Amino acid sequence: MSELLHSSIPGLPAPRSGKVRDVYDLGSEVLIVATDRISAFDAVMANGIPEKGCILTQMSAFWFNKLTHVCPNHLISIASHDIQSRLPSPIFALNGRTTLAKKAKTIPVECVARGYLAGSLYKEYKAQGGAVHGFQMPDGLLDSSRLPEPIFSPATKADEGHDENISFAEMVNRLGSEVANILRDWTMQLYTEAAAHAATKGIILADTKFEFGESDEGIILIDEILTPDSSRYWDAALYSPGKSQASFDKQFVRDYLETSGWDKNPPGPKLPPEVVHRTREKYIDAFVKIVGHAPNLD
Repeated sequence: MSELLHSSIPGLPAPRSGKVRDVYDLGSEVLIVATDRISAFDAVMANGIPEKGCILTQMSAFWFNKLTHVCPNHLISIASHDIQSRLPSPIFALNGRTTLAKKAKTIPVECVARGYLAGSLYKEYKAQGGAVHGFQMPDGLLDSSRLPEPIFSPATKADEGHDENISFAEMVNRLGSEVANILRDWTMQLYTEAAAHAATKGIILADTKFEFGESDEGIILIDEILTPDSSRYWDAALYSPGKSQASFDKQFVRDYLETSGWDKNPPGPKLPPEVVHRTREKYIDAFVKIVGHAPNLD
């Protein structure tokens, strides 16, 4: 069991690399390689989670196919023969972790849907007397309480440093009312339908984030969706407001880092073997519960 932290495709231009993905420009299409890098607190850790890229690529593909009726998306294929046919020579290590996708220009606003009072949202609720992202919430809510109804909370996308929450009015100012309304409506419908599916599997989808892009076909859903990296997944059987929840996401990594002594400035530290192993188990567990079978890690 090995980890792939950086990809290289001889014969293609160098990729555009984000925190965890390498994107290769093929002209009218792109190849998106999900590495095993893992980020937390906007920093990439020194080591990764073996096969994480495969798990997340396949989980995203499941959701893209399941939710294609809500809005168009960038997915063309994750099938190995489609990936290999775009390469100058075979690189089998890319199978299972690579997406062939439509090309799109990223819209620079992250679209977040929140159904529960968790993480930074709970801190904001306490600090601002019950107001979160411009919404006034009832008094007396606890950490991880379910919100009266899901809310939309956009954020600016930052290449470096922390993303910054913005109001919907500011989003309209930046993107125009037509685009802003489309992205908000799609985000909330995607969240509502995904949360309903997750609930049938004994999982709470507390919050999640989406990214959209402008393509030749118009606005489409891009990047990864509804993975343990981009979402907060909780075990419904163990859910109890007033504390941190048993999760199927990278909260396990965040919890370790909070007690590690790291100052949260890049670069991230090396994760110990037990944290790596447990995080990998959580990702696979989430995949099996939501998708209904194990990911292909061959």
